[in-house]
Amino acid sequence: MSVAIVVGASSGIGQSTAVQLARRGTDVILTYSGNEAGALETAAAVEKEGRVAVALRLDVGRTETFPAFRGQVVTALRDTWQRDTFDHLVNNAGFGGMARFEDTTEELFDKFLRVLLRGPYFLTQQLLPLLADGGAIVNVSSNSALSSGLVEAGYSAYATMKGGLNVLTRVLAKELAPRGIRVNAVSPGPTRTRISDASGVVAFEAFPEAIPMLAAKTALGRIGEPDDIGMVIATLLGEEGRWITAQNIEVSGGYDL
Repeated sequence: MSVAIVVGASSGIGQSTAVQLARRGTDVILTYSGNEAGALETAAAVEKEGRVAVALRLDVGRTETFPAFRGQVVTALRDTWQRDTFDHLVNNAGFGGMARFEDTTEELFDKFLRVLLRGPYFLTQQLLPLLADGGAIVNVSSNSALSSGLVEAGYSAYATMKGGLNVLTRVLAKELAPRGIRVNAVSPGPTRTRISDASGVVAFEAFPEAIPMLAAKTALGRIGEPDDIGMVIATLLGEEGRWITAQNIEVSGGYDL
């Protein structure tokens, strides 16, 4: 029996990942920031698959809360599973959005930095002593940060942070290899999620007319769904991914191919 921590699992890719892991026999500690109802929905879906779920609140943009969160994880592991380690970590929490380079403020830049790069960096550092040898980490990046990805105006800050996450993935894979811990990233293309921008606007709800345009740019003819990404993450964490590390897998259906 394995236990995974899925960060940002109250909707979208994180929610799908938690359920896909449960279908493969993994119990889940899932985190949420403001969407408690979504987190409870995810927990119920995990339990419907016959697995155990614990939902914990976490704001990835506030690193000062990480020691207390680690204490909650220790308690959950001890009380729920009678163990002191977990097996998998999925760094998924984040927010989207765009601003042209000349309009990007230091405040917005710093928010992207806190949530998309500094948060995953120091949360992983905080949880690393609890991660079992032979475990695995998956960081959720973006194809906007890939050299093969479509360069779109307005993503300079967002893509910069995701690019940093990609570098972190490779370096951590090297550093953690002596413990048998694998570290990979997935880079989704346009995916139908409820991820919001810095102002709280949910892109696909606010701009449904963008969906046909994005689908037309995708080789497989549609935009991604959360399960398209969640299945890949679960596979990377599982036995099928045991010989894969330091990789960044684009999961975009051939976006801009």
